[in-house]
Amino acid sequence: MGHQHSHSHSHSHQSSTENIGVAFLLNTFFTIAEFIGGFYTNSMAIMSDAVHDLGDSVSLGMAWYFQKIAKKKATKTYSYGFQRFSLLGALMNTTILFIGSILVIIKSIPRIITPEISDAKGMMWFAFLGIIINGAAVLKLRKGTSINEKVVALHLFEDVLGWIAILVASIVMQFYEVPILDPILSILIAFYVLYNVFKNGKESFRILLQGAPLQISVDDVKLKLLENKNIKAIIDCHIWTMDGEYTIFSAHLIVENSLNLWKDVAVLKADIRTLLHDEFQIEHVTLELDNSEFYETINCNSSL
Repeated sequence: MGHQHSHSHSHSHQSSTENIGVAFLLNTFFTIAEFIGGFYTNSMAIMSDAVHDLGDSVSLGMAWYFQKIAKKKATKTYSYGFQRFSLLGALMNTTILFIGSILVIIKSIPRIITPEISDAKGMMWFAFLGIIINGAAVLKLRKGTSINEKVVALHLFEDVLGWIAILVASIVMQFYEVPILDPILSILIAFYVLYNVFKNGKESFRILLQGAPLQISVDDVKLKLLENKNIKAIIDCHIWTMDGEYTIFSAHLIVENSLNLWKDVAVLKADIRTLLHDEFQIEHVTLELDNSEFYETINCNSSL
């Protein structure tokens, strides 16, 4: 069972690394083109989107690199392995997008006061290109499961929406003289990016600070374990996640006195592991068991 599970995990890992690699190369090439295009069409909205894409490129590059590292075996220094490294990518991306969006907002405000003319036709062709390239990348990453792929797919999907907005604005600007549309759009894109930076950043910090995964409640796990008649009490119980996917659990359980044979204990441990894996998708379980009679004796002595 365990072996089969890990095999499917590594297979999805392989494809996710490739997906991210392809998306990274597409995106980086496009980001460079975008900065040139934004400059050439004098469009702040395209510049704003270029910053967004730069963040995505860095995040994709990091994700690609960290997904590769994550497969390495655990070492003496990193005894849990390298899965957690992918969080660094998410945090670095958060920082880049935050700084980039603030710069775009600072640059765009003067252009609302004194609008500059942008090349609307050039913007329109760029928007078509943007929708096609980012759309292709979203489709490639949509099937992914890792937090990195989800974050990246979300970014790319937002890019598609951003490009649709730029497309609409550029068409309007070809028929009506409203150059102010461009800086307004760039500020909207920047604020949207900032909103998501805070939303995704929150989850990364939760994982980094070893918070329990959102989908698992410690109380539910305790109640489920206490349904087993052999478990008298749970003293210590920790649930956290390495990278948003791989969940770790440790507990100190007080068990019934009648469980005095190694065989009984081994059966109980196996039951608990199976239960936690099937009910809560917890992969890594560490248990400490104490006999209730023995534990009470120790506790009485220590409280004297």
